[in-house]
Amino acid sequence: MTSRTCPCGLPASYDACCGRFHGGSAAAPTAELLMRSRYSAFVKGDTGYLLRTWHPRTRPGHLELDPGTRWTGLEILDATDGSAFHSSGSVTFRASYRGGSLLERSRFERVDGAWAYVDGEFPEERE
Repeated sequence: MTSRTCPCGLPASYDACCGRFHGGSAAAPTAELLMRSRYSAFVKGDTGYLLRTWHPRTRPGHLELDPGTRWTGLEILDATDGSAFHSSGSVTFRASYRGGSLLERSRFERVDGAWAYVDGEFPEERE
């Protein structure tokens, strides 16, 4: 898998990009990289990673992914805060799947120094 580009859209291989976060050898240093790694986890069907990176306050007890969903691309539209100097941040993105796309603004907070997904809202599409 090392020669394949990461599903998150960055030009690195999966192993050098989101794979290192999924495997636990590194933690995402920014909210945007956590969001990208979570998208890649959806592509890979890695529910364990999705639950581990979900804020304890909002984390569901169980997560089932739709096996029929085929994710086809990620576009980052905006990122606010979420760097090493922040305790919270948000990322607005469009995740495409076969048959449509999802627009979401995700909120992130630090938990014990690590970024965690809190929740998301679905803003209106603007023409």
